Amino acid sequence: MKRNTGLAALLIAFGALILLNKLGLHMGPFIGSVMGYLIPIGMVGLGYIGIQNGNKFGWLIAGIGGVILVGKLAGWIIILLAIGLIGYGVSMLTRRTV
Repeated sequence: MKRNTGLAALLIAFGALILLNKLGLHMGPFIGSVMGYLIPIGMVGLGYIGIQNGNKFGWLIAGIGGVILVGKLAGWIIILLAIGLIGYGVSMLTRRTV
């Protein structure tokens, strides 16, 4: 068995899921939400591979995937920012000044 057989099967499965979704055969909300994150992560990964191979087109793919991923994760990023601001504010209040 070749080394990339598992990766090829995974790519075929993801492609089939995307195609079925576009044709109207939805696989449920869980698959849709997972695919919403897997596509940008895959774009970043393929862009990274392209960058490692010296392909300038890899920067474009990785950049677009990164922007999409940041847009998808914006809610979580804002929550983490709020937690960080609260923690920093509490540390400022509890800090002793001599």
